[in-house]
Amino acid sequence: MIEFYFPTSTGEWLAFGSAAITIAFGLLLLVAPRLSFRILRLQTRPDHPEAVSEGRGTMAGFYLGVGICALLFAQPLLYLALGAGWAFTAFGRLVSMLLDRGLTLFNLVSIAMEIALAALPLLYGLGLL
Repeated sequence: MIEFYFPTSTGEWLAFGSAAITIAFGLLLLVAPRLSFRILRLQTRPDHPEAVSEGRGTMAGFYLGVGICALLFAQPLLYLALGAGWAFTAFGRLVSMLLDRGLTLFNLVSIAMEIALAALPLLYGLGLL
């Protein structure tokens, strides 16, 4: 039987927080994809309503799946996977900022948040916190 595990160390709480924020993003994308797209500055075309399913399916599904597994199983390797996902998200944004002339305040704030969400579980998973 699976029991919910509450973190006991500071490093675990920080990794737990990153997973909880990831789940919150996933829930927002699942429940309110159009609002999420506005926050992310994305727009769907009216003649393609299936585009909304990308927010609910691909984006929300991945955030919820990894975040929930990290919280439920509380294993360092799952936190490493969560951190790696956020690290590659930040890397992709950095590449876009450099190659696509995307150096905007929104991207700077987003990359700072993504780096923090990556660092917390990575540092815990690697035993540095």
